[in-house]
Amino acid sequence: MSSALASGALDDKASEIIARYPEKRSAVLPLLHLVQETFGWISDEGIQWVAGQTGTTPVEVLGVVTFYPMFRQQPAGRRQVRVCRTLSCALRGAYHTMEALEKAFGCQRGGTSADGDISLEFVECIASCGTGPVVQVDHALHEGVTPDKAEELAAAVRASLGDAAYGKAPPVPGTPGWNG
Repeated sequence: MSSALASGALDDKASEIIARYPEKRSAVLPLLHLVQETFGWISDEGIQWVAGQTGTTPVEVLGVVTFYPMFRQQPAGRRQVRVCRTLSCALRGAYHTMEALEKAFGCQRGGTSADGDISLEFVECIASCGTGPVVQVDHALHEGVTPDKAEELAAAVRASLGDAAYGKAPPVPGTPGWNG
């Protein structure tokens, strides 16, 4: 990560982002998104860089990183598997679905599989309350994922790892990749 931060490649993008705000510190969130999009996660070095760019302290930036659940402080798998655990999904079996996915992927919630392919985590409301339990794989929603469907979903996610076109096509209404 250090070579890309030190190369100045991000400095130009940071300058463009900071210029959009009346105060530099207002750019903390978009700069954190930039770091995470570039590296896949936010390291201590990334926190230091954002603090330097915005004239804030590293602890202020860390406070933002730890407050928002979309920021990762560890490298993530190639596929992000998120299970909604908000009330509607929980009542429909989200915790049992998570247990089945843990078994199917061979990793614990909040962790990444040993091969680095899958990150598995609980999240709060994915906004599909009537179709729970809902599992989001990267940007694709999978509705009604009961424990008995977890193995099938896991197999499909693993198969997508070899698909170079994965995530590049626009979503088609009525398919699992459709979000709206």
